[in-house]
Amino acid sequence: MLTQLSIQNYALINQLSIDFTKGLSIITGETGAGKSILLGALGLVLGNRADSSTLKDTSKKCVVEAQLAITNYNLQTFFNKVDLDYEANTIIRREILPSGKSRAFVNDTPVTLSVLNELKSKLIDVHSQHQTSELSDSNFQFSVLDTLAKNQTKIASYKRGLVQYNTLQKELLSLLQSQKEANQQYDYNLHLFNEFEEAKLQIDEQQVLEEKLDKLNNIEDIKLNLSESLQIAVNDEVGVQSLLNSIEFSLSKIADFSKEYKELSERISSVKIEFDDIVSELESANENVEFNPNELEKINDRLQLIYNLQKKHAVSSVEELQAIHATLSDKVGQVESAEETINKKQEEINSVAKKLDEVATMISTSRNKSVPKLTKELEVLLADLGMENARFSIKIKETANYFSNGKDELEFLFSANKGGSFGELKKVASGGELSRIMLSVKKVLSQNSKLPTIIFDEIDTGVSGEVSNKIATIMQQMSQNMQVITITHLPQIAAKGTQHYKVYKEEINGVTTTNLKQLSLDERIVEIAEMLSGKDISDSALTHAKELLN
Repeated sequence: MLTQLSIQNYALINQLSIDFTKGLSIITGETGAGKSILLGALGLVLGNRADSSTLKDTSKKCVVEAQLAITNYNLQTFFNKVDLDYEANTIIRREILPSGKSRAFVNDTPVTLSVLNELKSKLIDVHSQHQTSELSDSNFQFSVLDTLAKNQTKIASYKRGLVQYNTLQKELLSLLQSQKEANQQYDYNLHLFNEFEEAKLQIDEQQVLEEKLDKLNNIEDIKLNLSESLQIAVNDEVGVQSLLNSIEFSLSKIADFSKEYKELSERISSVKIEFDDIVSELESANENVEFNPNELEKINDRLQLIYNLQKKHAVSSVEELQAIHATLSDKVGQVESAEETINKKQEEINSVAKKLDEVATMISTSRNKSVPKLTKELEVLLADLGMENARFSIKIKETANYFSNGKDELEFLFSANKGGSFGELKKVASGGELSRIMLSVKKVLSQNSKLPTIIFDEIDTGVSGEVSNKIATIMQQMSQNMQVITITHLPQIAAKGTQHYKVYKEEINGVTTTNLKQLSLDERIVEIAEMLSGKDISDSALTHAKELLN
C-alpha cells in the first residue's frame, strides 16, 4: 500500500509530499492541472526511464520517493533473491541528476531499473483507458482464471517439474548428439583401439628393448672386451687374480707384527674376495654372450611397431600411447553402451513427464470448473456497468505441449451486443468497454487474491451518471480488500472516496507550479459542486454535492 509520495523538482512541481491511507482515494483537478504529472512522478520512482528534461530546475537534481507498506504482499523471498533488506515499510527513491543520469534505491540500497520494474509489478498496478492491452494477453487471461481456480500451488509444482523436464531433455539431446558424433568416428576409433589391444604395450618396454638392441648390435665388441678382461684377471703369471694372491700372502706374514699390517692384510683379503666375485660374473657373462639373429629380428620388429604407433599418434613415449589407448577405450565403450544410457535418460524423462501430465490435468480441471463462475461474475458486473448484453466465451483445450503454466490453450472471446458474434477483446470491444471490462476483472481478482495498490486513471471517461455510480460502487467494494486510488472527473465517483485529494496549479512570482492537497469535508463539498456546475457554483450544486457525499 502506498503510504506517502514525495516529489522534488519534477516537471511543474517544486516540492510536494502527500500521505495516503487505505480504502478509496480520489484525485481530482482541472484539465491541465497536473494529474498526469503525478502519475509520471510515480512511474519514475517505480522504474520508468527519464532524462534531465523532467527537471523543473535543471541546475538541481530531481528526487521522487515513495513509501509503501508491504507486509501483506509476501515479498520476503523476492527481497532475498535480489539481495535487498526487507522492511515492512519500504522506501523507494529515484534521483535524476542534472546530467541526465539516474539512480534508484530501495531502503537506501542502490538497485537497477530491472529490479525496480520487477518490484513495481508486485506493488502498484496503474490502469488508464489506454492501458487495457493486457486484457488480450493470454498470460493475463490465464492469471485471472488461475486466481479464481486457486491454482497457484499446483502451477508452482508444475513449474518445478517443467524445469526438471527441460533439463533432462537437454541432457538427452546432448547424449544423442554425442552418440551421433561418436558413431561417425566409431569404426576408425575401433580400428585404432584394436591396434593397441594387439600391441599389448608395457610400461618401460621401449627402454628395455632399446637396451637389448644396443647390446646385440655391439655383440662382437662386448665379447672381445669380456675375454680380454678375463685374460687380464686370471692369467697364471701376471693376472690380477694371481697378483692379489701374492700380495695377500706377503701381508699375511707380517700381519701379527702390528695392528696397521693386520688391517692392510684384512683389506687386501676383502679386495681379493670382491675381485674373485667379479671374475666369476665376467666368466658367466662371457659364456652367455652370443649372437642371436632371431632375437635381434624380434626386437627390431617390436620397436618398429612402437615407433610406428608413436609417429601415427604424434607422441614420443609408451606412456602417452597408453593414455591414447585408454581414451579410445572410452570412446568405443561410449558407443557400445550409449543405447543403455539413452534408454535410462528417456525413462527419467517419461517419469517426470507422467507427473507433469498429472499436475497439468489437475490445473486444467480446476480452470474448467472456474470458467462458469468467472463468466457469470464478469457478465453480472458488466450489466451493472451498462453493458447488459456483454457475453464471454471462454474455452480451454488441453494440448500435448508443455507451456510455462500447464498444457492448456485458452480461447477468451467477447461479444458486446445481443446476437453479436464472439471475437478477440481487442478487436470487438471499444476503449470504454475495455476499461469497464478491466474494472470488472480487477474487481473479481480483488475478491480472490491480495492485489497490489491499483490506480485508475480516468477510466470512467464517456460513461453516464448511472454507470458512474456503479463504477464508484465497484471501486468502493474493491477498496475494502486493497488500496484503490482513482483519478476522476466525475462527481459521483469523487463522492465515494474515503479521502479526496485535489491537484491544482498556482502562479508565484510569475512561475507556475503544480500542487496536491488533501481536502477537508467542506473543501470536498465545494470541489464536487464545482465538478457538477463549473466555476460558478450554485446553491443547488452545493446541495447536490452534500447529497452525494452523504
